[in-house]
Amino acid sequence: MADSTVANRLADDAALDFVLALRRRWADTLYPHLREEFDAAVPGGGARDPLAIADAVHALPAYGWFAWLERGSQKMLWYAVGDAVKGSGAAVAASAASGPASVKLDPDLKLPAWYTDWDIHVQPGGIWRDDSSALTYELGAKLVMLGENDDYRFHHLLVETAVPQREYRRIVDLGCGFGKSTWPFKKMFPQADVIGIDFAAPCLRLAAQRANERGLAIEFRQANAAATGLEPASVDLVASTMFVHEVPVDVLPQVFAECARVLAPGGVLRFLDFQRTGDAFRDLAMMEHGARNNEPYMPPMLAADLVDMAQRAGLVNVRWTAFDERSAGRLGALSWPARSEWHFPWAVLEAEKPA
Repeated sequence: MADSTVANRLADDAALDFVLALRRRWADTLYPHLREEFDAAVPGGGARDPLAIADAVHALPAYGWFAWLERGSQKMLWYAVGDAVKGSGAAVAASAASGPASVKLDPDLKLPAWYTDWDIHVQPGGIWRDDSSALTYELGAKLVMLGENDDYRFHHLLVETAVPQREYRRIVDLGCGFGKSTWPFKKMFPQADVIGIDFAAPCLRLAAQRANERGLAIEFRQANAAATGLEPASVDLVASTMFVHEVPVDVLPQVFAECARVLAPGGVLRFLDFQRTGDAFRDLAMMEHGARNNEPYMPPMLAADLVDMAQRAGLVNVRWTAFDERSAGRLGALSWPARSEWHFPWAVLEAEKPA
């Protein structure tokens, strides 16, 4: 039995290593090659509108390989991860209640169809069905980031570089998932009451378990980000990471209205997500990533005016600023350093509640 367990573990590790290597070559070799083909075929880059260059990009010799491998490797990823975590879900619920963190689930909360109808990220069954789904998401999230966020560094960078360093009474992290975006707030601001909010009960249970392992007193609540149930003017900082691109664009105004409602005067909003870069080739790749990665709300979000939405909700000093997840964090302007490999165009949406 022991030999069999070791063999299975080695096989799982080999499968994960293969998928990770495949995705890295897709990003650092195939994408730059596709870009070279485009630059040779369309000198000067053509139009600034990504949709206007779509036909030219789709006609490139390497495009079929690039598109197929993006979605194909994503499917391989989840199958490999699912095998690696199989049978581990039962331990999550048992340990989530032991420690300083807490979970508050809402048995009456109805998950909206826009959330349950898609296997987001191509993860079979989504992240909300059972505790194994949460563990699958946790491991898969590292591979999706090409193994470059194993210590969740860019979540710490957000807190260190994009959040005003002041005293906060209450911090709320929307779409917290299994807690990776929430832990840095409690570490940086230990005196604050920190609340993570998400739809997925399995992720919230796993978030509490991981917070307990870190000795972090965080409250995780199952709630709708557009109707949190929090008291008006009770929050000093509301944040999110990779959340708004997974919300329908017609729901986002409700999210901003809720943020404005719960923020205290002078409170701040910091949303780490993605934005268009102005490079049509780069932006087309990102828009099509949404389709190939089962993220249907990403392309509409990238085309929408979230600054206007936030302003209409009553927030001020609303702006996007670029973010470099490798080491610099917030860059202070909507301009990114040149990079040849495929990567997410990270940006921070910043706003304040009038004092």
